[in-house]
Amino acid sequence: MTALLLRPGAVLHRNVVAYRRMWYVFLSNFAEPLLYLGSIGVGVGELVGDVVVPGVGPVPYREFVAPALVATAAMNGAVFDATFGFFFKLKWGGTFNAMLATPLGPRDVALGELGWCLLRGSTYSTVFLLIMWAFGLIASPWAVLALPVTLLIGFAFGAVGMAATSWMRSFVDFDKINLVLIPLFLLSGTFFPLSRYPDGVERLVRVSPLYQGVDLVRSLCLGDVGPRLLVNVAYLAAMGAAGLWVASRRLGRLLQP
Repeated sequence: MTALLLRPGAVLHRNVVAYRRMWYVFLSNFAEPLLYLGSIGVGVGELVGDVVVPGVGPVPYREFVAPALVATAAMNGAVFDATFGFFFKLKWGGTFNAMLATPLGPRDVALGELGWCLLRGSTYSTVFLLIMWAFGLIASPWAVLALPVTLLIGFAFGAVGMAATSWMRSFVDFDKINLVLIPLFLLSGTFFPLSRYPDGVERLVRVSPLYQGVDLVRSLCLGDVGPRLLVNVAYLAAMGAAGLWVASRRLGRLLQP
């Protein structure tokens, strides 16, 4: 059991050491959700007023948008390293080949890389949650559970991101990642309640992966807690488990033919 933890931990430690002198690359991911919150949540929110949330009632628009941006920050933070960073180490840097020349196996590498994705994504989300608390945008003590939820969001998107990246042939293929992420960001209940969507679009949003995270974080921050949230948890957990399994198998095939 100790070895199962230490080996992925060695991969995670390698990433921490490699990035400690490049801390500035993290700044953009801290700034992006803050800019959206200031421009849309606060700026546009003055025009929108309150938003009616089922099970809660009217809430200020900024309190509606802010939890969704927490979930988005967790997704973006995890996906960045699970795609661009993972691809560089796999195809160009030779990093994974060097790791597999040690006692590490493909699953250890996948778990360690996923741990780094979780660390990065949860850091962004934690800072944003603290900012929300400082500005009075959290309406319920249940919001403390949003922290483990951001880890779950990072697990789901990070694992699937690594699995998808294992099929990428060049950096041009990453346009496909953006084709998925941008609609998810805009159409996962981030800025509008589901009642504002046409019926067909609403049904698609309800089964989209980011919506599961948005619904979880928003419900916790607003105090709308119930058994239905377990469905969101199960969805993200299954998504992450499937992605990790595929990523581990693909690494084994690509690096240990």
